[in-house]
Amino acid sequence: MAFRKLATGPLRTPLVAMAYSTVFVVSSIIALAIRFDLNIPPEFLQRWYLTIFWVVALKLLLLLAFGQFQSLLTFFSMPDGRNLILALGASAGLQLAAWFYFQGEGMIPRGTIVVDSILSFLGIICLRMGMGYTRDHILNQKIRTTHQKKIGIIGAGKVGAMLAREIQTKPGLGMQALCYFDDDPRKIGRTLHGLPVVSDRAGMAAAVARMGLVKCIIAMPGASPALISETVSLLNDIGVEHDILPSVDCILSRRVSIGRLRHVSPEDLLGRPPVVLSEESINILLAGAKVLVTGAGGSIGRELCRQIATRKPKVLILLERSEPALFDAQQEILRDYPDVSVQALVANICDENRLDAVFSEFRPEIVFHAAAHKHVPLMESQPGEAIWNNAFGTLFCARAAQRHECSRFVLVSTDKAVDPSSVMGMTKRLAELALSELQADTSFTTKFCSVRFGNVLDSSGSVVPIFRRQIATGGPVTVTHPEVERYFMSIAEAAGLILQSAASCQSGDAFVLDMGVPVRIELLARQMIELQGLQTGRDIQIVYTGLRPGEKLRETPIHPAERVVPGPHPKIRRILTNANSESKVETLETMRWKLHHMEAPAAIAWLRSLLGAYSQPGDSAVSMESTESA
Repeated sequence: MAFRKLATGPLRTPLVAMAYSTVFVVSSIIALAIRFDLNIPPEFLQRWYLTIFWVVALKLLLLLAFGQFQSLLTFFSMPDGRNLILALGASAGLQLAAWFYFQGEGMIPRGTIVVDSILSFLGIICLRMGMGYTRDHILNQKIRTTHQKKIGIIGAGKVGAMLAREIQTKPGLGMQALCYFDDDPRKIGRTLHGLPVVSDRAGMAAAVARMGLVKCIIAMPGASPALISETVSLLNDIGVEHDILPSVDCILSRRVSIGRLRHVSPEDLLGRPPVVLSEESINILLAGAKVLVTGAGGSIGRELCRQIATRKPKVLILLERSEPALFDAQQEILRDYPDVSVQALVANICDENRLDAVFSEFRPEIVFHAAAHKHVPLMESQPGEAIWNNAFGTLFCARAAQRHECSRFVLVSTDKAVDPSSVMGMTKRLAELALSELQADTSFTTKFCSVRFGNVLDSSGSVVPIFRRQIATGGPVTVTHPEVERYFMSIAEAAGLILQSAASCQSGDAFVLDMGVPVRIELLARQMIELQGLQTGRDIQIVYTGLRPGEKLRETPIHPAERVVPGPHPKIRRILTNANSESKVETLETMRWKLHHMEAPAAIAWLRSLLGAYSQPGDSAVSMESTESA
């Protein structure tokens, strides 16, 4: 601690000057001794005494000019090396110039000046690396305790090496990296940052027991979900704690940091490679634009705001009726994207006058409509609220966008809108049809499109946080049916593909996102239990609770009556025909003042009659979560 205070306090500059001066004096006398084969003539020794003071002063001034007094003695980087070469090279050049000007009168030999510069450079490097070693292995030893966790790093690549280095330089973290594991046979038996690569994954169990490891960190940001899943299962079998570093894009956008370690999540095990977006088209759409996001405090809305903010819009307008959710979203954008102009507005999408005032004042050019009631079972018991918010709310927002000449309006829809059996699905289907009808009015220039996708992993109220809470309390984990399946996407994937769809939006487009293979909810529950190092049936029970109204056994993102073609991205398809797209807006308007006076069964019956043959009860009604699709 005393060393750190001296190194960073008022005595820091004199201490650095003394350390550098010592190196320069020693390097200069060694260079002179080398020149005369260790037998320095008295005359040249006398010259050395007369010149060493101004030579050392010159070198110190040049090091100061090149910022080497601001650099920490205990760290040495490539920029430090470059600046050190420039400073000592300039010093040698000035000394040689003086030598030629005075014809060597009273000065040491020319060759000594060159050798002295080289030795000074090597001496400074040795000094600073030695100070770093002292910090890492001697002074920090006092901080180390017997309670440090012994860890292994899975992945002896660049990211694993960076992680090991950070752990080594921060003993206060309470971790001690002992080894690497890597499946590349060329790396086994070698060392990286002083740590051995002891084995591949197959030999982990023996190495963990032999070295007393209590945690392994997965440092393979480019690994496939299948490989991560295998590794997690192996670690669970061994009975060792495990964390994972973020994905490749997080690694590239931020430094690898021990503070960004997290537990392996279901998102890591989705079983498909990450989506790569066409950044250019999205940037062209959003850069310098006024963008409004409704439902900005929700999971999808907030992620849309994050991704829009990275594209430098002229202004980002956050519209949300929940004040706490809006405040959190606003503070996050202000903190992470300080250069983005943000407007946070408390507003209800069903208040037409408030919407008109917002659009009139801020004149948004692009609208992403993510506000919606989304929870399937809740909406079954109060269909009037679902119709009012999801159908009328979308209609009011879309009309406001038309009146105020927005260029694009993007509806965030759901696979629940396909052959809907639930109130939530039917109201989202109504929203899609309303947009189709508004687009047919050629007196307005606004382009409407809808983007349809399935469940969002780890979103508010979805199955993942529910399972997580149930596992944390010891279970049981509740699943409605052993065969229920759902399509899943990560929040970031869904938001990114929504932006990609918006960039290619034409008049009346409807897009559906490719969500890969559906996931059995029971399998997801088992994986989440195993991710905590527990066993299904022994530690945590799975209990089947039965089917709930409005839920299907399986969802499909495309209706048989709809025809799809490839879209603007491999993960996006364009819907060419929208089944049963006859006018619904007038019929909706007739219900405007009756809606909240209707009993739930009557409201549901009206919904089904309005959607006609398109809306039929699904196959066996099941889902196991309250689904965030929008």
